[in-house]
Amino acid sequence: MNNTDLDNLLTQLDKHRKQDETIVFTNGCFDILHRGHVTYLQAARNLGDLLVIGVNTDASVKRLKGEGRPINNEDDRAFILQSLACVDYVIKFGEDTPHELLSQIRPDILVKGGDYKLEEVVGREFAQQVVLIDFVDGYSTTKTIQKMKEIEN
Repeated sequence: MNNTDLDNLLTQLDKHRKQDETIVFTNGCFDILHRGHVTYLQAARNLGDLLVIGVNTDASVKRLKGEGRPINNEDDRAFILQSLACVDYVIKFGEDTPHELLSQIRPDILVKGGDYKLEEVVGREFAQQVVLIDFVDGYSTTKTIQKMKEIEN
């Protein structure tokens, strides 16, 4: 995470807070963007006035997902996410979890996928509310990669 980027983001979020806007935060690798991701992000955005996404850097994706990942580099992933109408801000972070990032952003609403339990959500102590959103059945980056490998063979 570039401190200048974080400083700029925090300055922007402060302006939104002064306008009583609700800040929603979620995070992830978002390696190969698919319908499940977009549906999830749209639902997250609908919970507040703006959506901030923390996206894992390439190094953290590799640690979390293993060799061969990510498929798309962090700049491409951030660019694609930022191009979605439901996304207001994207910030990269290099840690395995967004705990440090959340300690500074302190969103009104922290959103995670339905595969989490509330007590497992990292950084929940920095948000006023935690919301779990169900995934769209049949969509996952791992399944997409498996399908690509099957086609290749």
